[in-house]
Amino acid sequence: MRKLLLLGCWPGLAACQGNVTIYGSLDLGLVYEWGTPAATGWNVQSGVQAGSRLGFRGTEDLGSGWSAMFVIESGIAGDTGANRPTGIAYGRQTLVGVAGPGGTLKLGRQFNLLTYALNDIDPFEGGHEGAYSNIMFSDYRTNNGVYYTSPPLAGVTVGLAYGAGEVPGSTRGRRELGYAVQYSRGPLFAVLAQRNLNNLAATSTQRVTFGGATWDCGLFKGALGYAVNRDGALLDSSDLLVGASSVRGADTYMVSWIRHRDSSRLHQHASQAALGYMHAVSRRTNFYTSYGRVSNDNGAPFTAGNAIETGSGTRGLALGMYHKF
Repeated sequence: MRKLLLLGCWPGLAACQGNVTIYGSLDLGLVYEWGTPAATGWNVQSGVQAGSRLGFRGTEDLGSGWSAMFVIESGIAGDTGANRPTGIAYGRQTLVGVAGPGGTLKLGRQFNLLTYALNDIDPFEGGHEGAYSNIMFSDYRTNNGVYYTSPPLAGVTVGLAYGAGEVPGSTRGRRELGYAVQYSRGPLFAVLAQRNLNNLAATSTQRVTFGGATWDCGLFKGALGYAVNRDGALLDSSDLLVGASSVRGADTYMVSWIRHRDSSRLHQHASQAALGYMHAVSRRTNFYTSYGRVSNDNGAPFTAGNAIETGSGTRGLALGMYHKF
């Protein structure tokens, strides 16, 4: 299939001064959900550990250390064959960019900087029944995005993001601004990220600021993160994440606890506790199991979901298989 794609370059193979790769993953699991009247019991779900996908990516050498790149990536529901999770044909990513000694510049639909920051800290990397998105930030992507990432300097990398709102008659409606500063040196990784998103009329801004760090001592990697959420509608809240992971040969163990505090008069607080385990049988295939439990206060609406599904109950147990190609 990859050969056919390369041979399709015009006017001939010699003109294709780059590298194109077809890639993807399939994740299917049995998930049992309970704890609420709406819980659906046993389900076959696609994208428990990570979203199933099919993608195309490529690079072209431009000389002097610079290269051009592109990514086109579609989400797949392996259980039904539908498009997930967005319902958009190539809703996961569609971007083009350049990379070189001065950094990386990308344009298009892409994961926002806050999503990358949370995935780097969360022991579950945003997936399984312990996904942080169950009670934390879950708006993963940005449309019309322009992202710049600096080259690393003394362990520090800086990212800047702009998302054009493209609202007729307004330069600020739905506009998105963001940044991320990462530091990596030895066993320490730390990140500070912020995302600011205006509403349609540009009368309020949703601001999420997240800071977190991991420390890898060899036996395990500890994780700590804290988010402050500010909204023009006074729906302010904060989130505390504490967790750890340990890789022992082919086995990976994960644990996390998240506390969501609602600053409104409703005090709809929530907490999530999660355990997970993965066993790799090859470089591309692993089996997994995970358990998550959400506790809601004062009618808080949160459920125990995973990388793709929001979940129907406050408790979830998953058993599944992940394969990438």
